[in-house]
Amino acid sequence: MEHLDGTILVTAAPRIAADLGVGSAEVGLTMTVYLVTVATFIPVGGWLAGRFGPRRVFCTSVVVFTLASILCAASGSLAALVAARALQGLGGALMVPVGQLVVLRATDRRDLLRTIAWLTWPALLAPVLAPLLGGLLTSWASWHWIFLLNVPVGAAALVAALWLVRDTTTEPRPLDVPGLLWCTLAVFALVAALELVPDPRWAGLAAGLLGAAALSGALAVRWLLRTRSPLLDLRVYRVAGYRAANSGGLVCRAVVSSVPFLLPLLLQDGFGRSPVEAGLLVTAVFAGNVGVKPATTPLLRRFGFRAVLIGSVAGGAACLGAFVLLTDGTPLWLVTALLVLSGALRSVGFTAYTSLQFADVAPEQLSSATTLSATGAQLATGLGIAVGALALQLSATAAEGLPGAGELFPYRAAFVLMAALLLLPLLGALRLPATAAAHVTGRPPGRARTRRRP
Repeated sequence: MEHLDGTILVTAAPRIAADLGVGSAEVGLTMTVYLVTVATFIPVGGWLAGRFGPRRVFCTSVVVFTLASILCAASGSLAALVAARALQGLGGALMVPVGQLVVLRATDRRDLLRTIAWLTWPALLAPVLAPLLGGLLTSWASWHWIFLLNVPVGAAALVAALWLVRDTTTEPRPLDVPGLLWCTLAVFALVAALELVPDPRWAGLAAGLLGAAALSGALAVRWLLRTRSPLLDLRVYRVAGYRAANSGGLVCRAVVSSVPFLLPLLLQDGFGRSPVEAGLLVTAVFAGNVGVKPATTPLLRRFGFRAVLIGSVAGGAACLGAFVLLTDGTPLWLVTALLVLSGALRSVGFTAYTSLQFADVAPEQLSSATTLSATGAQLATGLGIAVGALALQLSATAAEGLPGAGELFPYRAAFVLMAALLLLPLLGALRLPATAAAHVTGRPPGRARTRRRP
């Protein structure tokens, strides 16, 4: 629910604007407020889970999110919808990292791969399905059902949580108020800046927010490393696997998040396809996600994290390069096959990165690890869309001074940039030892492979 509601309003914006009597661009504020609220309040989730228990916090967050969804559906003005979306973002900010913490604390290391494979599904599927689902609900029913759909899902999740989730006892620690202040300011300023960067009208404000985010972030890191009971334990970055997964993995997530944004624009504006055709084509990525899922864990057990990450990241870069070669005359089956392959590679890569980052994290560090991971993922998603939009704008401006650049030049330039960015996580994957997190994959380090003699 949390991932889906971040982008599901994209295709419903014109209908919502008509009903509320505002412009379509103004409805974008509801998406911005939601994403900013989610990212801003994620850092406090770990402390709340330790203070009140993850079961209580998770159930409360589900209730808040579901009630806020009802308020969104009942909104009769833009102001009411924005306020309800902010409340919805608050519930989502606690729901995802605390829910992940509950699962990871109850998971044995031997089952980590299979568990992570399930946990990565929402982040993979939501950006792909959201535009199509939002368009279908708006066309066949009304935009209110985008939010009302959360009510039965939230009710079922609450019942399941009350039945299945058990609290784990941890020693309560005092709230790190300065750490919370600096972290909140840094995350809020950065996410707000990323949302404003693509719009040239807000370039000055975006630059100011980026400066404020950098200053607040530096002060937050300085404080968190020096205080006795930090809001977030940054020492978790000393774990090699966690550090590697949260550097290359976040760049990879940013690039992957830009594809569902860039591809529909290419298909509609570049090739003249209808929104429904573009949405259906992009859902081929979903088919790749689903089709490869049963093979993800066996691949990691057979080849290990290093080989799987190298293959998935390099393959993802190759797919982005192939997008550059697409034309309006490219056979539909070939476009679909390319999208399916892209979805399969991103599914394998996400599962590998998420499993690697938690493979060696100690139980007492899980709270900070999940909170930092969720915050980074939210920032990476916003960064990917912002960089994609900025690349389109800059390349469109550059194309005006390039004779024969063509209408497709901005899209091709954006995909080339995204493919180049994947070189960073690829270099990180190449530096991983072949035996990284071998205790999770079941491949004992140092075991030589020998060829059987006939």
